[in-house]
Amino acid sequence: MISPKITKPSLSAFSFPLLAFRFAIVFLLPAFITSAQQPDRRARTLIVIFDGLRPDYITPENMPNVHALKKTGAYGQHNHSVFPTVTRVNASSYITGSYPAKHGLMGNTVYFPEVDKTHGLNTGEFADLRRIAEATHDKLLTSVSLGELLQQAGEKMMVFSSGSSGQAFLQNHTVSGGVVHPELILPASLKEDVIKTMGNPPSSAKPNTAQHEWVTRAMLHYALAADGPAVSAIWLSDPDGTAHSEGIGAPLTMESIKIVDQQFGNIIQALKEKNLINSFNIIITADHGFATDVGTEGITKFLIAKGLKKESNSEDVVVAGNALYVKDRDPVLIKKIVSTLQEQPCIGAIFTKSAPGQSTKGWVEGTLSFESIHWDHDTRAADILVDYNWDNRKNTYGYQGASFAIGVAGHGGSSPYEIHIPLIASGPAFKKAYESSIPTSNTDIVPTILRLHGLNIPSEMDGRVLNELLSGTSQKQKRVKKEILETKVKHSWGTYELILERSIVGKQQYVDHTHVKRNFNTNRK
Repeated sequence: MISPKITKPSLSAFSFPLLAFRFAIVFLLPAFITSAQQPDRRARTLIVIFDGLRPDYITPENMPNVHALKKTGAYGQHNHSVFPTVTRVNASSYITGSYPAKHGLMGNTVYFPEVDKTHGLNTGEFADLRRIAEATHDKLLTSVSLGELLQQAGEKMMVFSSGSSGQAFLQNHTVSGGVVHPELILPASLKEDVIKTMGNPPSSAKPNTAQHEWVTRAMLHYALAADGPAVSAIWLSDPDGTAHSEGIGAPLTMESIKIVDQQFGNIIQALKEKNLINSFNIIITADHGFATDVGTEGITKFLIAKGLKKESNSEDVVVAGNALYVKDRDPVLIKKIVSTLQEQPCIGAIFTKSAPGQSTKGWVEGTLSFESIHWDHDTRAADILVDYNWDNRKNTYGYQGASFAIGVAGHGGSSPYEIHIPLIASGPAFKKAYESSIPTSNTDIVPTILRLHGLNIPSEMDGRVLNELLSGTSQKQKRVKKEILETKVKHSWGTYELILERSIVGKQQYVDHTHVKRNFNTNRK
């Protein structure tokens, strides 16, 4: 049995307000509607993503340049990473304005049996993404992306990244403009000019200072040119890259935060020097938050130890990240795996396909549905999606939030510490010195950018335009609802209860966090 020490989550410690009762309650919050003002199509857009940036990192001491923009621009207080809170899911979600249920990139590790029957594929590697694209007849993503829409409108997008090659490619997988990454420069015709202008890309490090500097210089050179792209995105791999090995709040992690903030300061300074500061709309966010890891055993080893999977290379159960694919979708084995996991204190939320006639309950008792978390892709969803449990303990450096995943620090779970991320918007299209408490997520970025550029927003996109942050808007009351989903199952050892909290804004459903309760029988062995 996996038996870590559990600190019971305290409801008062959540980053998002929780409700003590079991039904939805409606709040009236300020909301906004767009006025008749037309978008300024001459203004360009710059997306800045700091990998793994928690909102509590943004202080005058840690990030003076980002903090200054937060105070002078528009800030979304209740911004969400898309669950699972991993990098490539959120790269795909933001760039398509849609959730995994539509774009089909289900995790950092994904399973395509037509490519490999026994192992998941690493979406951080461009080579693995190419294998998926070839196997799916160029359906790497199954919903339209920003780059494609800009290309159709005669515009282009460029991506600059010091993160993984896969993450960089997913942001512009049809290469409608360019991708500049130390290991991947597309199209091939661009590579010679980049190397000639920027020099050979440096090797990665922790902190990844040299690569941050290299991609920032490249972004300033190409994005700020008179004929530069309509939309540019720069993705800096810290603090994520350093925090994974050093921990949240560790000296080297804090140094990495100051380094990427300085690169952002260089961007702002260049915009001012070139008199372009009022010609760019800037959107800053992160792909996910972070939690301190306190776990001791992984899912694959546990399943093998329990006789639920033959061996690490067997086809009976393939584990891709936290997604479990059961051969022939064997219902007996699926139920047995779920019930066994529900007993383990280190396991948190468990999701399965929807029960017949249900939208939020999973077909296996005690689970919630893939639909409740926007993960119900018709062909790529697994049979079981497992999350690690979490609690509110503080780490050595005083940062709150722990996950029972294995490692030093990480992300991917449904705790508020991994879901809650910053959102800052500044430029001619956005309000000044404004804060909004209306829920938002990474899926809302592209619909907003399309509105800024006067382009049609596809009806199939999940995200919404962030009207409440836009300038030239009139105030109106809008209903924002908190919704509690829960399910409970009794076992011979006791009970397992799963609770999910969502924020509802119109048709948008934002996953705030999950929480698990277990009551063990006194005679449990």
